[in-house]
Amino acid sequence: DDPGAFRAELDRNGLAMPTGHFSIDALENDFDGVRRTADALGITLLICPFLMPDQRPSDVAGWRGFGERLAKVGDAAKKAGYGFAWHNHDFEFKKLADGSVPQDHILSSAPDVSWEMDVAWVVRGGDDPLPWIEKHGKRISAVHVKDMAKPGEGLDEDGWSDVGHGTIDWAGLIKVLRARSAAQYYVMEQDNPNDIERFARRSIAAAKTY
Repeated sequence: DDPGAFRAELDRNGLAMPTGHFSIDALENDFDGVRRTADALGITLLICPFLMPDQRPSDVAGWRGFGERLAKVGDAAKKAGYGFAWHNHDFEFKKLADGSVPQDHILSSAPDVSWEMDVAWVVRGGDDPLPWIEKHGKRISAVHVKDMAKPGEGLDEDGWSDVGHGTIDWAGLIKVLRARSAAQYYVMEQDNPNDIERFARRSIAAAKTY
């Protein structure tokens, strides 16, 4: 609620916030407000992160239309001096009636919009991240580094785990992403940690080995 105060906390702790998530509603209907927040926090890459279930299209035309909406936001962001990206979850990889997946239509309809790739959500959506990296690597501007719990673990954390302690081959994926993508930012994340300090400590330790 107070970007200036939050920026002061970041500064006091030697932290930067180069990327930030903003809803599609805010991006389309209150871009001036988005700019004020971004400028206060030092954000240079604006990211649209989600669509609520009742906002999601159900067919190819709908997803292409959504991609076109993102493209318009991207044009406004570029004119204002920001980068702009879409952040995926799992629903973009669920097959439509024709066998295609929404993520393809989003990317093809918004060719100048970059991608913050959440690898774990790609996997949870039933897809393999490697072909996506090979095909769209140059559009991947940021990556969410998140891990999926091993069977029987993480039951109180929505099936997620600390980075490097789950089932995703992050050591291998980081090498591929560094070689094949344009990612500038790698953001470690856990959607529902029961111990945030443990998550940060163990995930940072694992990431230092990659």
